[in-house]
Amino acid sequence: MLVEVLSYGIGTVIGFALIVVLVFVFVRDITQKRHSVLRSYPVVGRLRFFFEQLGEYFRQYFFMGDREEMPFNRATRAWVYRLAKNEGGTIGFGSTYDINAPGALVFVNHPFPVLEEERLPTPPLVLGEGFAREPLEARSIVNVSGMSYGAISAPAVRALSRGAAVAGCWLDTGEGGLSPYHLEGGCDLIMQIGTAKYGVRDAEGNLSPERLLELARVVKAFEIKLSQGAKPGKGGVLPAKKVTAEIARIRGIPEGRDSISPNRHRDISNMAELLDRIAWIRDLTGRPVGVKTAIGGWRFLHELAEQVHRRGLEFAPDFLVVDGGEGGSGAAPQALADHMSLSIKEALPRVVDALIEAGLKNRIRVVASGKLVTPAQAAWALAVGADFVNTARGFMFALGCIQALRCHQNTCPTGVTTHNKRLQRALVVEEKYLRVANYALNMNREIDMIAHSCGVRHARELRREHVRMVQANQQSVALNMLYPYPEPKARAKAA
Repeated sequence: MLVEVLSYGIGTVIGFALIVVLVFVFVRDITQKRHSVLRSYPVVGRLRFFFEQLGEYFRQYFFMGDREEMPFNRATRAWVYRLAKNEGGTIGFGSTYDINAPGALVFVNHPFPVLEEERLPTPPLVLGEGFAREPLEARSIVNVSGMSYGAISAPAVRALSRGAAVAGCWLDTGEGGLSPYHLEGGCDLIMQIGTAKYGVRDAEGNLSPERLLELARVVKAFEIKLSQGAKPGKGGVLPAKKVTAEIARIRGIPEGRDSISPNRHRDISNMAELLDRIAWIRDLTGRPVGVKTAIGGWRFLHELAEQVHRRGLEFAPDFLVVDGGEGGSGAAPQALADHMSLSIKEALPRVVDALIEAGLKNRIRVVASGKLVTPAQAAWALAVGADFVNTARGFMFALGCIQALRCHQNTCPTGVTTHNKRLQRALVVEEKYLRVANYALNMNREIDMIAHSCGVRHARELRREHVRMVQANQQSVALNMLYPYPEPKARAKAA
């Protein structure tokens, strides 16, 4: 009897509290002025926002086709997951890739492909050879693109560092500075110098020679970032909730405040100043120095070639990272992410052609970056003329990213881009570093497989005639017809 009375009393209290809450929400909704739906349909109208929020996740798992989703469709993500888990890229019953869609890539298979015993190992290339005192021998075609500690978590950086060491590829620090986690694996590191000079700045925020010399003892090259595909024309953005005490210390900025980089280097306002800075850093550190930039037109390449020929090859960057306007791993304003900068499919051929015309292709190594997460996309880049491929989001998928689209909110459910310790538990470094290594190694292996099918002995022998691109009329055209190799222009030697 007592139990029944108590149960009745508790139920009455809960019911009364629920009514009070509903009345409160009703009054607040009908009197607020911000949301029209809630003024017309108080309480019930909240279901609209609830389902709108869940909509993108329902579409991802239930309604979108395998080849429809953006920025990466399910088929592409599944391919990367299989490579990272070392499960192979074998499928059955045919491909869902639409080879008639405009822009589709079709490789030209050779009637007599290369036999196992005829294959050659893909040779390494050297960055800064003949110009840097300590050049970098780069062994892997596929490498880890710049992702700052801060934008991604400590476990993610640790797994990338250890995995890159196993795979023999380099790891770009991103513009957020060098953390202890980058050093953990002992891999080849490229230190990115962003517009805010995080990690290489003095107390006034200027580039510090002492810091550069200190870093040169542990990194293999430096990369001056002018812009990136996610937000060309705007500096990096790290929300305040992700600026922890440790990140603030590494970057040299206040804790708990938005970390916003300038949209360009204050000490580099033209091509002459850029080349001066490249030569100065190389002379100071002895390390190769490159440039990362998104491409909006051809003026940048023409000015670069003109200045290098006027001043001498020692002023040229040792490598050029060409980022496509397809976006990137960092937070970015949608206006820039959607509409600023050329895609990698248009930018890369033009950059390579400009360097060939200028006679600088052998001096400046070209690194392609921009949604090149599968072996076919990377093989396309090599055929066009790239020497290496950088990917950030490919390695994020290898770490377990499920494309939840919460990178900038500090709520990443897989621990890749969050500093929430509870969520970081999802990323087990001892497991994920092996997936990082598997992804890089299998990417290189499958790029070589494509090359052998095209009749060449290794991936660096791929040429534009080995790839065709489907046009709007569903007919394919060879890349060497779309982008004929230019002839080097005769130039007078620099004085």
